[in-house]
This record gives sequence, C-alpha cells and structure tokens, in this order.
Amino acid sequence: MHLRFRFWAEAVLAALTTALFVLTLVSRDWIERIFHVEPDAGSGALEWLIVATLLVASVALIAAARAEWHRAAS
Repeated sequence: MHLRFRFWAEAVLAALTTALFVLTLVSRDWIERIFHVEPDAGSGALEWLIVATLLVASVALIAAARAEWHRAAS
C-alpha cells in the first residue's frame, strides 16, 4: 500500500489538534499561562470556542486521513 504525503500530513495534524483539544479541555487556562494575557477577561468563553474549534478540526482531519487511507488500500 502506498500512502501519499497527504495522509501523513492529515494524520499528524489530527494528532496535534486532538492533543491540543484534550489539553484545552483539561487545563483551560494554558493560554493565559503561556502568553500572560487574558483575552476574554477570565470568562472562559475563548477557551470553549477553542475547544469546539479543535474538536471540529480533529474530526475533519481524522475523516480526511481515513478517506486517504481507504483510497490507498483500494
């Protein structure tokens, strides 16, 4: 089976977005700790937006990598 670079890029990005999703879900204030700024004045709204965005990105990248895997398998 020959996997194209596209599969590997999607798989790595899926792993990265999933890891950031879990990190943000577990420790929502990592942004404030790293960048020393509170863009949402401590309300947590930005963190929930980031969690939702990372979840959507992770699911999309996993689906794309899976489709590329199936393309290579056939």
